[in-house]
Amino acid sequence: MYAIVEIAGQQFKVQKGRSIYTHRLEGDADAVLASDKVKVLLVDNEGSISVGAPVVEGASVTAKIVEHLKGEKVIVFKKKRRKGYKKKNGHRQYLTKVLIEDITL
Repeated sequence: MYAIVEIAGQQFKVQKGRSIYTHRLEGDADAVLASDKVKVLLVDNEGSISVGAPVVEGASVTAKIVEHLKGEKVIVFKKKRRKGYKKKNGHRQYLTKVLIEDITL
């Protein structure tokens, strides 16, 4: 059984017991995500697929915040040839690790 959910403006394919990384969410570690933050768009229950318009009625996904962390460093390098212009910046995205506890239909 899996579901397609929308969390923080991004869509994820989730299964029970799996973890996903999303953009930083509000809430402390071990907090359960509110049902209005997780929108269930599609549910596949062993071959029977329920597609929402835009969400599946009666379906819910229980998710728990595991931890807040920072992603890998991404180097941003800008250069203009023959002009002596160079800029080097780094960026680390703030992330939240979310554990999917249950999918109900």
